[in-house]
Amino acid sequence: MDIAQNIRQLKASLPEGVTLVAVSKFHPVEALMEAYDAGQRIFGESRAQELKAKQAALPKDIEWHFIGPLQSNKVKDIVPFIHLIHSVDSSRLLEEINKQAKKHARVVDVLLEIHVAKEESKHGLTPEECEDLLRSGEPAALGNVRIRGLMAMASNTDDEERIRREFRTVRDLFLRLKRTFFADSEAFDTLSMGMSHDYPVAIQEGSTMIRVGTSIFGEREY
Repeated sequence: MDIAQNIRQLKASLPEGVTLVAVSKFHPVEALMEAYDAGQRIFGESRAQELKAKQAALPKDIEWHFIGPLQSNKVKDIVPFIHLIHSVDSSRLLEEINKQAKKHARVVDVLLEIHVAKEESKHGLTPEECEDLLRSGEPAALGNVRIRGLMAMASNTDDEERIRREFRTVRDLFLRLKRTFFADSEAFDTLSMGMSHDYPVAIQEGSTMIRVGTSIFGEREY
């Protein structure tokens, strides 16, 4: 597996304005260093313990993104250094991030995770729950959290039209929220959609950030 070549080819194929998060969960530090040496600086992890260990072992100019379900009791482990949390799905989690960020005098950037896939295993707020949360005014009152946009996963299916529909639903929600709640915020600018199997469709539907693992590192070994 030529990780460096995969990174270069992938980056060369991306339109301007689309950020690549290299999903490095379960892959060893050596594999991340290959990607790093090829110029990649943004990595996505989904377990707090693994992320903490890799952050300690790898170069300090890496931008770490947390992309998996996040338990409230793990927030304190990643808040000191995390760049972006993609998977915020409750007001309770927002409050915990805010509390821990305050201890470190940081403002932590987050994305609200939206559930549009037709699979119960996926996490996230429904579009209605997301709008209700923002309408409550609670997130706006948190001084140490900044909402940067939305994250979503499409259904794991070969039905491209369904994937496209789901991504479009999230993009429409993103634009609606931008108009309604974030009209004065230039920071609300991130739509994290698309993984190895569906990122081209996600980009066509307005994604500004893709989370790609397999196409870079190959199938992970369990």
